[in-house]
Amino acid sequence: YMANAIRGLAMDAVEKANSGHPGLPMGAADIATVLFTKFLKFDAADTAWPDRDRFVLSAGHGSMLLYALLYLTGNKDMTLDQIKHFRQLGSLTPGHPENFHTKGIETTTGPLGQGIATAVGMALAEKMLAAEFGKKIVNHHTYVLASDGDLMEGISQEAIALAGVWRLNKMIVLYDDNGISIDGPTSIADSVDQVKRFKSAGWAAELIDGHDPEAIAAAITRAQKSSKPSLIACKTTIGFGAPTRAGTAKAHGEALGAAELKGAKEKLGISLEPFSVPDDVLKAWREAGSRGAAEHKAWGEQFAQLGNRKRAEFERRIRHERPASLAKGLRAFKKGLLENPLNVATRKSSEAAIEVIAAAMPMEFVAGSADLTGSNNNKAKSATAFGAKTPKGRFIHYGIREHGMAAAMNGIALHGGFIPYGGTFLCFADYSRPAIRLAALMGIRVIHVMTHDSIGLGEDGPTHQPVEHVASLRAIPNLLVFRPADAVETAEAWDCALKAETSPSILCLSRQALPTIRDGSRDDQVALGAYVLVEPSFARDVTLIATGSEVAIALEAARLLAEGGMQAAVVSAPCFD
Repeated sequence: YMANAIRGLAMDAVEKANSGHPGLPMGAADIATVLFTKFLKFDAADTAWPDRDRFVLSAGHGSMLLYALLYLTGNKDMTLDQIKHFRQLGSLTPGHPENFHTKGIETTTGPLGQGIATAVGMALAEKMLAAEFGKKIVNHHTYVLASDGDLMEGISQEAIALAGVWRLNKMIVLYDDNGISIDGPTSIADSVDQVKRFKSAGWAAELIDGHDPEAIAAAITRAQKSSKPSLIACKTTIGFGAPTRAGTAKAHGEALGAAELKGAKEKLGISLEPFSVPDDVLKAWREAGSRGAAEHKAWGEQFAQLGNRKRAEFERRIRHERPASLAKGLRAFKKGLLENPLNVATRKSSEAAIEVIAAAMPMEFVAGSADLTGSNNNKAKSATAFGAKTPKGRFIHYGIREHGMAAAMNGIALHGGFIPYGGTFLCFADYSRPAIRLAALMGIRVIHVMTHDSIGLGEDGPTHQPVEHVASLRAIPNLLVFRPADAVETAEAWDCALKAETSPSILCLSRQALPTIRDGSRDDQVALGAYVLVEPSFARDVTLIATGSEVAIALEAARLLAEGGMQAAVVSAPCFD
């Protein structure tokens, strides 16, 4: 009856909207019911409790499953009226879950594969934070409900490989194995044995009946005790209960229609009254929603026993506040640069800035690279490698997995407690763009260091020369794209990126050495976005605007123009936003 409450609400909401995906909520309702009533550690009254379990609906098209769960468990913002306005403008129930819009949603999902990959970052953050603050303060699981489509997307392979090598044993993926996609049976395009695939990546994996509550509960219990991340492939029927559409592609992404809806409700024993949930069923769900309140209270008592300094540090980081020592360190660093200019590549001056930042927040500042550490210059000398046996390490070797790295960094930022940054070449932004776009949409502080930013890199040739990439990245709303011209601008770009709590940033850095162009007469010019670097003595005839490694060229061009009687101003525009 509790699972049928999810099915009924999902069917009714999609029917009223005449748009949506009823199939997954109907098929996965038994899985979700067991998880939320018996295992998930959460308190419906406080969706931001730091030690809550994370639940990620990677199959974001099945959003009504999540909205129904939020309503049934007593999330005060998710009223029945919101359910009735599913997919309508202004509601808290958009077509795909958006974490910046609706409380209780951990991450924005919809583009398939992003949820499971982001969840890897959440599980990674839990492991790192627990190693630092202790398991009495940080001890939670990351659960994912994934679909066939999530596992077909290439990013899923990057994600599960990372989780396996890091032995993220508190990550549990519930795979809604219904064998149906939009075009029909998944067999028309896929023959992968997912259990074997996950096992080969270092996971514990098994296949169960996804409509058997006892089998689901037993599998989750085994997963919680595993020393590896776990996949539970739950064999389900999409659109479970629909008289003619169950088990077919027709159940995936469209309203059932009046006759099919009536037949499904009669078959399942659900009231024909739209959006009705029996009082005893709703009461049972609300009890499940408040079940974690006692655990939440006990956690608060444990947290209060932490030393004052450690407790303040945890709270500051969960609030995403920068430490006071950071601003002081960066000011001293810039002063030193003006007194002793660094005429080096901006990837090298970035490396110097990273040393200053890492000194101010050695545990909070989490670096990583897609196998280009020596080229990106983004590893602080003090940083040690993170691994399954070294969870206090703060440099992550992601391997050649730009997309997986970008999504995992999103998960680290969403989890809280860390500021993630990762490195690759600028031309490989194409591999990580979907995750970068989601970070911009969610408004989270994730920093990408992308080096080798121009044709100036030379001998690697056209495949590695990012001709169009800066422009295409600048086109993404709420993404700060910095292209600093020298060491001073690089330090200021880092400062801006760290201050931007509601925007991701990309630092596009040069391979070639660049001269120092700034003097000490002005400060924080990068924060303006663009500024006049050189104003001619006489009325200007032309303004040259440049970024990054082209600023020095623009300065030389202005000098040559002056010899011909043309007065040119030069503007450096490190960030168009």
